[in-house]
Amino acid sequence: MDRSEFVIGSVEAERMAKQSGQTVLQLLPSLVQSAKALARTPISNYHVGAVGLGSSGRIFFGVNLEFPGLPLSHSVHAEQFLITNLSLNAEPRLKFLAVSSAPCGHCRQFCQELRGAADVKVLITSDDDEKENEMNSNCNNKNEEFTPLSHFLPHRFGPDDLLDKDVPLLLEPHRNGMSFCSDIICNGDDNDDEDDLKNAALEAANMSHAPYSGCPSGLALVDVEGKIYKGSYMESAAYNPSLLPAQAAVVAYVASGGGGGYETIVGAVLVEKADAVIKQEHTARLLLQCISPKCEFKVVHCEKTC
Repeated sequence: MDRSEFVIGSVEAERMAKQSGQTVLQLLPSLVQSAKALARTPISNYHVGAVGLGSSGRIFFGVNLEFPGLPLSHSVHAEQFLITNLSLNAEPRLKFLAVSSAPCGHCRQFCQELRGAADVKVLITSDDDEKENEMNSNCNNKNEEFTPLSHFLPHRFGPDDLLDKDVPLLLEPHRNGMSFCSDIICNGDDNDDEDDLKNAALEAANMSHAPYSGCPSGLALVDVEGKIYKGSYMESAAYNPSLLPAQAAVVAYVASGGGGGYETIVGAVLVEKADAVIKQEHTARLLLQCISPKCEFKVVHCEKTC
């Protein structure tokens, strides 16, 4: 599974649109079925595909992931996957979203962590929701089939209720100033691979969006080929829709070429604060033991230094 299946460059998007006689925006709904096909839903068998257009002109895919043997709360929703995909590719803004089914309350809330979330335009492609799209379209707008996210969550609770205006939100640069605790020593030449994994996890922790708990964390995975996939913890103002670092790293694995089973994941490192009010260790261990029992899992502590 190539990254190109989850990210379409701006030039390629323009070419595809021109070839089909459409604009790039009109192209989005036609890609939803392709996104749905990439979902991994062994529990529900209900595939959800989300296709987003970023401010760079690139197109991103998101799909839902389910993990047998774990509580349903460990699942990754398609919109969460999509936003994580944008973050992995340093996309600064989500402008339009086409999704195969109406976003659930969980996802409507998670999307509130985006700057200007109310203005993200959403199109539901399922037949059951066509009437709702038509009722809420603005006939004077060239993007008339898309409805502002504010329609789906009109009385929202989000970052504006808890954070100062200058606090970075999802998809914005985060500099958490975390470094390894003084008693943590990277091994140097004797174990470069493990050091690379630790450093990737630390980098993910420094990119983590955790303004509500103050407990940033990151997790890095390595597969049998030595490829590293990192995921950052992403909090929601409503707490429960937060995306855990292990799930974010699995998103990176799937979106970056992990087309096979999760059993090819052979190592993982979680970086989090030793004195964290909330800890990711036990949940991450549970997920990894379930999807790849032979994966070697380590926890490394960090501290804020600046």
